[in-house]
Amino acid sequence: MDLHQLGVVIKQRRQRLRIRQNDLADLAGVGLRTVIAIETGVANPSFETLSKIGDVLGLELTLTIKS
Repeated sequence: MDLHQLGVVIKQRRQRLRIRQNDLADLAGVGLRTVIAIETGVANPSFETLSKIGDVLGLELTLTIKS
């Protein structure tokens, strides 16, 4: 999944749960600009940041290492 697709999934889930961007940022302990950048596909977030957002949204993250 590329960064754009990731952002779309996060945005759609947030909207389905009727959570505003600033509320997601507060609940996940990340900055509002970070949430916006992730949703628009311009950020390259750490796994830790994605994990925090995923926890709030009820999303399971899987790490795949390609060799």
